[in-house]
Amino acid sequence: MKRILIIEDERPLAEALKYSLTKEGYGVDLAHDGDAGLRRFREGGVDLVLLDLMLPEVDGLEVCRRIRADSRVPIIMLTARDSDLDKVLGLEMGADDYVTKPFNTREVLARIKAVLRRSEAREEESPALVRWGGITMDRERHEVSVEGKPLRLTPIEYGLLELFLRHPRKALPREYLITQVWGGSFYGPTKTLDVHIRHLREKLEPDPANPAYITTVRGVGYRLDKPPEG
Repeated sequence: MKRILIIEDERPLAEALKYSLTKEGYGVDLAHDGDAGLRRFREGGVDLVLLDLMLPEVDGLEVCRRIRADSRVPIIMLTARDSDLDKVLGLEMGADDYVTKPFNTREVLARIKAVLRRSEAREEESPALVRWGGITMDRERHEVSVEGKPLRLTPIEYGLLELFLRHPRKALPREYLITQVWGGSFYGPTKTLDVHIRHLREKLEPDPANPAYITTVRGVGYRLDKPPEG
């Protein structure tokens, strides 16, 4: 299930969008100002952001800029302004598309599907060789090494590490990790995830008791951090 974050201060509009998107099978989170939207985004697990341009606290352009500073998650701007300047500013800040209010919900759904398709295509075209800190993953050979030393990972450990490498510095919720790695075949306790993370750390970390790569985000899940050099 793709999860969409709607950052929109017009509550009736936000609720109407949530209703329509939920019917289409999306998971939906709501935030009604820029600060709240950024906090929710940083919790992780967001696949697309619907972002209003005119927001209290932090405006939509600034929210877009901060998200784009370290994430490629698709962003569709929602704006009541019908000026070329606003559209250009949004796209220059890194938005993938825009919809001008008032809009037809079907148009928004079509834009979401198109942007997600493009995003998935970009992921499929991602390089076979991925490096992060001392970690190197060769997707074609299905091999992983740390500081040049090969690691033997189980399929679950490899899947978890690949997810982290696809979303560096992003807090990934436990439920998201479980869904992505196990899909619909996971029936055990959620603590099973912690066991696999522990085993991955034992193989990956210089000091598993004080992890530098895979850190715990309390109350959320785990995040891939870049360890300090030297």
